[in-house]
Amino acid sequence: MRGLALLSGGLDSTLATKLLQEQGIDVVAINFKSPFCLCGKGGCGAAGIAKQLGVHLKTITIGEEYLEMIRNPKHGYGKNMNPCIDCRIFMLKKAKEMLKELGASFLFTGEVLGQRPMSQHRKALEIIEKEAGLEGMILRPLSAKSLPETEAERKGWVDREKLLDISGRSRKLQLQLASDFGLRDFPCPAGGCLLTSKEFAMKIKDLFKYNKQVTLNDISLLKIGRHFRFGKNKIIVGRNEAENKQLMKLKQESDYFFEVPNCGSPITLLQGQKGKVAIEKAAALTLRYSDQKDDKAIVLYNSGNGAHSIIPSALTSAEIDNLRIK
Repeated sequence: MRGLALLSGGLDSTLATKLLQEQGIDVVAINFKSPFCLCGKGGCGAAGIAKQLGVHLKTITIGEEYLEMIRNPKHGYGKNMNPCIDCRIFMLKKAKEMLKELGASFLFTGEVLGQRPMSQHRKALEIIEKEAGLEGMILRPLSAKSLPETEAERKGWVDREKLLDISGRSRKLQLQLASDFGLRDFPCPAGGCLLTSKEFAMKIKDLFKYNKQVTLNDISLLKIGRHFRFGKNKIIVGRNEAENKQLMKLKQESDYFFEVPNCGSPITLLQGQKGKVAIEKAAALTLRYSDQKDDKAIVLYNSGNGAHSIIPSALTSAEIDNLRIK
């Protein structure tokens, strides 16, 4: 018998997989590569865990369709911009489509009853199953004994007596179980998503407000630099050499980029309409975060039609704070 795991790479999905393997279940897994993963790699170490467990892993990159769900989640957001219920529905629908292709008879997750306040209480789990078209079909090995019997248990594919009844937010039982199994190196033991970050939530709210179409490139830009808003203009200022390189790699043809010559300088991107005042603001921010001590120094910028220069008026700390997206 084969089961399909939603393997995040975190502790819980790792343990759920191991529990079923202990019952002789042949496990295959899928991992959703999200641009909002806090580990910065997008896969949260799922490949390493799959290798450690001897599980075949299929990685699914989620893109613009996923971003539209985040913009307009049916069930709303958590504390910040995390649409946890809609996110689970989205992923489970995709997983359901993969069952036949991967030769699996059922699917399972590492979800723990009561662990996450928005998406893992009993009512939320019921909503998720119903809207994903998987009522009574999602096995959650870590909390199975506290939840209704699933198809896999009724049909005897899985022995319910060998499953667990973990609930709540404590991870003591999971950590002990991991030790008992000899498991180690789970990169995101508590999971993690940028959408739960207050600072990142402000940036993505701003992005959705001013951009009808949002791309994965836009999301990548949100993760680097200092972000400022001047009317319909977005200004992104690099914080170090690595970010400067990323900004140049991610900039679009219509973006202007700025730097202060002959000193340590950030790269600054100016997006949106390029009026005279917007150019001066971007130049002033570039100068402010450079190593240049002269507040009347030249700032160079490229408009796509050649290089230009400007000597911007210095911005006060209060003016900079007013421009910052927060």
